Amino acid sequence: MLETIRLIEAAQITDVVAQLCVQANTCLGEDIRAALTQAHACETLPLAVNSLDVLLKNADIAQREALPICQDTGMAVVFVRLGEQVHVQGSMTAAIHEGVRRGYRAGYCRNSVVRDPIDRINTGDNTPAVIHVELVPGSELHITVAPKGFGSENMSALRMLNPSDGLDGVKQFVLETAKAAGPNACPPMIIGVGVGGTMEKCALLAKQALLREVGSTHDVSAWAQVEQALLAQINALGIGPAGFGGNTTALAVHIEIYPTHIAGLPVAVNIGCHATRHCSAVL
Repeated sequence: MLETIRLIEAAQITDVVAQLCVQANTCLGEDIRAALTQAHACETLPLAVNSLDVLLKNADIAQREALPICQDTGMAVVFVRLGEQVHVQGSMTAAIHEGVRRGYRAGYCRNSVVRDPIDRINTGDNTPAVIHVELVPGSELHITVAPKGFGSENMSALRMLNPSDGLDGVKQFVLETAKAAGPNACPPMIIGVGVGGTMEKCALLAKQALLREVGSTHDVSAWAQVEQALLAQINALGIGPAGFGGNTTALAVHIEIYPTHIAGLPVAVNIGCHATRHCSAVL
């Protein structure tokens, strides 16, 4: 029996992406707000307490006034899960770029994208976005907009470890990367880790790991234990909120894994700032 094809107009995608750009940049995720609130209650160092208080107040003002949480409204990263029974009438790629263009204008978001990495001329509308598309079963179109600021992005890293480095090598690399990030990544950080696949696959896994709900754990108990162990080690670094010291350097460590080649052990660490913005919608 033939599956029914569902038609979605490209204009619908543009409207949704525009809304998500504004929402992601102005509304702190409830999971992150809860984690910051919990950290605020647990901190004892006055500077750490004050820093978390400022972050929470800033988030409240941003949401109330519909203003960006941070002046760096990031480069728009858009994750699309496209149902195999969906047909987009028009160009989905063009629709996403137009949505970013409209959303960043409507949300008074800073244009931070340059057309060429060397000539550095600003595109003037925060396009193009970085788009990742995954085909999935079904008749729905899932869209996630994740604006990525470069204070945290610049402190991210990738390393092609040897298989003999094993889990200890993975953990050491994550710890080294978090320590090197220090205050530059706007802590408390959320740390996404990708392990396996190829060079580009582990980097994508690390960024996708930032989309997980803060407080969630890996489905495999052994990896969940690694997440918790790394979180404890990173918080023991004493970098603290805004780099002023304290026991909340990171709110979460999220690890995603994928099969890899017998000769390799790729590992990527994608660091998210205290806001780690992302919003989703389903069409």
